[in-house]
Amino acid sequence: MLKKLAHPIPGAQPRVRFDIPEEPSADADGALPDPSEPASATSMFRHPIYFGFMGTVGVGIALFLSYILANTQSLVLWIVTALFIALGLDPVVRWLEKRKVPRPLGIVLVLLALLGVVAIFFATLIPTIVSQTTQLVTNAPIWIKDFLNSDLFKQVDGQYHVLDTVNEQVAKFFQDAQAVGGIFGGVLGVGSTIANGLFGTLIVLVLSLYFLASLPSLKAWGYRLAPRSRRARVEELSEEITRGVGNYVIGQVCVAVLNATFAFILMSILGVPFSVLLAFVVALLAFIPLVGGMIAAIVVIAVSLTAGWQTALIYAICYFAYLQFEAYFVSPRIMQKAVAVPGAVAVISVIAGGSLLGVLGALIAIPTAAAIMLLVKEVYIARQDKH
Repeated sequence: MLKKLAHPIPGAQPRVRFDIPEEPSADADGALPDPSEPASATSMFRHPIYFGFMGTVGVGIALFLSYILANTQSLVLWIVTALFIALGLDPVVRWLEKRKVPRPLGIVLVLLALLGVVAIFFATLIPTIVSQTTQLVTNAPIWIKDFLNSDLFKQVDGQYHVLDTVNEQVAKFFQDAQAVGGIFGGVLGVGSTIANGLFGTLIVLVLSLYFLASLPSLKAWGYRLAPRSRRARVEELSEEITRGVGNYVIGQVCVAVLNATFAFILMSILGVPFSVLLAFVVALLAFIPLVGGMIAAIVVIAVSLTAGWQTALIYAICYFAYLQFEAYFVSPRIMQKAVAVPGAVAVISVIAGGSLLGVLGALIAIPTAAAIMLLVKEVYIARQDKH
């Protein structure tokens, strides 16, 4: 018998074994898993109660968030408005920072200048509005009396008995307790609406000041949410978006002021009544892109008809000529550093924003559309061009 070697032969290697792969194990029901089926789907069928519970929890969270948004819509609108104002004032603060003015002092200077302009404006506007409103209330009975004594009304009343019908309906109205109660309810509703408006204005001012003061830290905190490898690109895109929105707000303010100034000068020359009040209305409507100038023109033309159709015609010709001048010469030069949105996209975004959030939605529609277009261009299209 050969003795077993105490030491293996040098250079000898173990034989490689070619084992047959094991068959996939069957589940409890004896069914084999489908190789083409993803693992998540297999797990779903293995644990239907777990996935059903988690799906129900997800739906519940979505409904809860929808309920919160539906009941805090006013707060969301206030926050969006305050952020929009802060982004509009931020370029002015940055300009002061470049002139070696500390940011806190720059914010105080901008706030004082804004409050001063608003105070001067309303100090000039409110006495005029009160005076013109008093004239309207004083002259309204005289106008009504002259209309009732006119030959046209007498002729119409003789055929259709308008005055008797009006007296009869007024008597029925005051005999209806529910209708009279509705009047007092409407008055209380108007009072509560005014109170909510003042409270909302205060909240917006406080939030605007807070956002303006902490905007750099808020943006720095937001950039930390992005991955470190992409943080520089996210910061670059965000700075470009916020810069464009701020320039848009400042440009829109300049356009509205010029529009209202021209309208006030023209109304003063033509003798249109309530010129100060109408100039204030024109300034507010001019903030609405695309359609604000047209609406302001219709309102002022309707009022100027009381001074004669010649006055209304002259105002319409001059104001529509200014709108053309503004569209082709004023706005392009003021908005050259702001957002650039094609006309069709601007119209669609304004309509969609107005339908969703009203006037505020129409105001922020164009900068929002510009931000979306920038993201699509710099992220999606750039990624598609690499493939």
